[in-house]
Amino acid sequence: MTVMRDGSALAEDQRAFAAWQALGMLIQIVVTSPPRLAEARELLADDLAALDRACSRFRADSELVAVGNAARGAAGPVTVTVSPLLAEAVAVSLRAALLTDGDVDPTVGGALAALGYDRDFGELAQTDKPLASHAVLRGGVGARVIPGWRSVSLDVDARRLTVPAGVQLDLGATVKGWAADRSAARIAEHLGCGVLVSLGGDTAVAGPAPDGGWRIRVQGRTGLPDQPADGPSQVVAIRDGGLATSSTAARRWSHGGDVLHHILDPRTALPAAPVWQTVSVAAGTCADANTAATAAIIRGARAPAWLSGLNLPARLVTQDGTVTALAGWPRPGP
Repeated sequence: MTVMRDGSALAEDQRAFAAWQALGMLIQIVVTSPPRLAEARELLADDLAALDRACSRFRADSELVAVGNAARGAAGPVTVTVSPLLAEAVAVSLRAALLTDGDVDPTVGGALAALGYDRDFGELAQTDKPLASHAVLRGGVGARVIPGWRSVSLDVDARRLTVPAGVQLDLGATVKGWAADRSAARIAEHLGCGVLVSLGGDTAVAGPAPDGGWRIRVQGRTGLPDQPADGPSQVVAIRDGGLATSSTAARRWSHGGDVLHHILDPRTALPAAPVWQTVSVAAGTCADANTAATAAIIRGARAPAWLSGLNLPARLVTQDGTVTALAGWPRPGP
């Protein structure tokens, strides 16, 4: 998704926009009070730094990696005390697993690493090393590397996290949406103005919205407003909550001759079948939108009925570019 700066009912001199790269993704922030932009950006940068220290699967000194290190080689389940930030992030991921009947599962970290996604995506996209085991792709060992979300337990109040031996958690399917919600709300409350936060295309808004709402270009790959859309796109507006897109086209890499994407079906430990190129969902929070969009990619042909049953506005794009709009999502123009 791309935040649109042109054509909005809110005049250019009544808002301010900033964008930069961090944590392997495009960060965008918009505020309705231009004098507060620098402070808003600083608050968001602080939030992202704390998020990286707690939840990154790719930095050796993160809390999440420490949990995995404790579980590696253990004879049985391991219980550790975690920070409030990591506890909340894990709680969000477990809630997503519950709501999607396990389609969104935080215990896929080991399977992702086995498929070669073991570093920041910016570095990964520049390599083409053979997989550790081609049997992972062929299903020989894939299903056994995912312990399943029910094997993880969390006492939120005591911040005690219990994981099975050998597990490597991955919070990527939920952490961006939740972090966007958290930062947008915190910045809006602190600055007293409307705020939009987009983390790699997962977008949350808080505070007073511009006239006509926040305009967002929905697309397969996140880009800047002055860049042309890469593939099918549509501009929509939201006034509250969040909007997220999951894509099988954006985070792809080649290993051992196989082209892979990052959304795994936890039942097979393989990338989800290529039914949808992208799924975009609007919901009361970006975390819920992100969860639903990711689960829809995994559910494939069953996704439209599931999303319609939840009454979640959604836009689904097939591999050939055919668009399906559900539950009040604006129909594309001619």
